[in-house]
Amino acid sequence: MNLDTVKVGFIGFGNMASAMADGWIASGAVLAANMCACAGRFDALKSRCEERGMHAFEDAAAVIEAVDVVIVAVKPYMIERVLGPVAQLLADKVVLSVAAGWDCEAYERVIPGARHLSTVPNTPVAINEGVIACEKASTLTEADHDLVFALLDLLGTPVEVETRLLSVAGTVGGCSPAFIAMVIEALADAAVKHGIPRATAYPMVSQMMVGTAKLQLATGMHPGAMKDAVCSPGGTTIRGVAELEAAGMRSAFIRAIDAIEG
Repeated sequence: MNLDTVKVGFIGFGNMASAMADGWIASGAVLAANMCACAGRFDALKSRCEERGMHAFEDAAAVIEAVDVVIVAVKPYMIERVLGPVAQLLADKVVLSVAAGWDCEAYERVIPGARHLSTVPNTPVAINEGVIACEKASTLTEADHDLVFALLDLLGTPVEVETRLLSVAGTVGGCSPAFIAMVIEALADAAVKHGIPRATAYPMVSQMMVGTAKLQLATGMHPGAMKDAVCSPGGTTIRGVAELEAAGMRSAFIRAIDAIEG
């Protein structure tokens, strides 16, 4: 199955589903006309689909019958209620879940025999720069796996993890954009405090973060070594680092993940 002919349907079309659709459309490899969705509020759904060139359907059965790949993007507590009545229709489809907390074993109880994979993406998939945590355990065939990962590669970087690590991988990848947005906002506030216009501060800080992340990815440097490379003895940066350490920055991020994971 080629990417330019594959038909993708979303059951649920909230923020994550629409981000994925936007990423696939932006890639140019998946046609908007080959995507569709259903959701609870049809009027709002129709508007969101039409602005993307997608099709809107009123129920999950219509979506499933129209596509090759089904994206399950409803709230986790709704999955059994939504998928139970259409379980038989999913037998010859590829099912990709983006619902947190639902792994391969859980789906086997609801849609036994279906070909499914559980993932947890993050919102940067909208610009093809996402991280998608993928459970190693799945019921996909080899051909299904190749198709799904070709689709996910368009959205960013898929990372396969053992089932026991899917939750924390999804938390670090999926929740951390909120934390990083807070860091961008805080550093921009500091820039504004010292006279830089806010319209300049935000792109300056965001590009600094993009550049730093790309440097780490390109070189594989340990983050500590990257920090050390900027800190001259007795210099300005090390004074700032000391303040962040005193404020408990590292432990605050760790506690944030701990709080989510329980």
